[in-house]
Amino acid sequence: MRTALAQALAWPERTMIAEMREKIATQLREFWDAGIRGPDFVWAATGPALEAYSKHPAVKKANAPGEVMIVSEFLRAVRRIVVDFVVARVLSRGEGGESVSGLDDVTTYYLLHRYDFGLKDAPVGPCILYAVSCGLSDHVLADHLDILLRTGGQAAEDEDDDETPEAAGDQPEPQEGTGSTVRLKDWKARRRLSMGYDPAVDSASARAAAQQPSLFPEGEKPPAHSRQVPLIDQAHRLMHLWRAGDVVKVDEYLELRGLRRSRLFGQLLQALIELSETGSEERALLETISNHLKERGVQFESGQKEMFEP
Repeated sequence: MRTALAQALAWPERTMIAEMREKIATQLREFWDAGIRGPDFVWAATGPALEAYSKHPAVKKANAPGEVMIVSEFLRAVRRIVVDFVVARVLSRGEGGESVSGLDDVTTYYLLHRYDFGLKDAPVGPCILYAVSCGLSDHVLADHLDILLRTGGQAAEDEDDDETPEAAGDQPEPQEGTGSTVRLKDWKARRRLSMGYDPAVDSASARAAAQQPSLFPEGEKPPAHSRQVPLIDQAHRLMHLWRAGDVVKVDEYLELRGLRRSRLFGQLLQALIELSETGSEERALLETISNHLKERGVQFESGQKEMFEP
């Protein structure tokens, strides 16, 4: 444990994090330009960051007065800086973006995994590293968020019968296993009716209640707690709606979720287009949705430069 003197001399967390960002920014660019990718990129940044951390006898937590940051918490902060750097490069199509603001943890994980492993089986170790770096876990991603599918080992029965109606004619998705590999579920395999919606504000009853004036507002129950809907879920929901052939529902969803005005969503669409296979149904749907948004007067960044140029 660090001494009382060390705690008295401790630096504020925000000061140390800002110093660390500056310290490792140059190294991150150098590592990236050298072609280092995947988990190796995450680990490569740890050394320069630890140098910044070790300069101080202790680091005071910003949200817990009197407590100091321990090494595991510091490493979690480092990993988040690194993954934000990678995702910013993905979203900026390799044109030098080094920070991203407002992207949720689930979409951040999805882009990291998709960029490194595509939709193929991936070793679970690096995926756990990415998940932890995004404040998640492989268990949550597989069992609660419907992002990952466990593969290899003994097949397990799929008990999830909460599927979108438009998915009824699809081929069965691969059975889940219990092995040491995982893969991203592609958009067609993500069929939960709740995907892309926030029940607190998006359900028919919630929308109807919001439009009705209250005669006795002081006696109303507090509104249900709203949750953040991952941007990748919203993209996949739009793909299901478009595939079902109802443009009216597509436009309603775009308006409901505020996606017409979201520059970040436009960047995500372009990233997903470039990560998808040429000639695939996924790419065709994403390009169609992107073009539809532009026809509706939404202007995303122009150009089709490849984000993964060597």
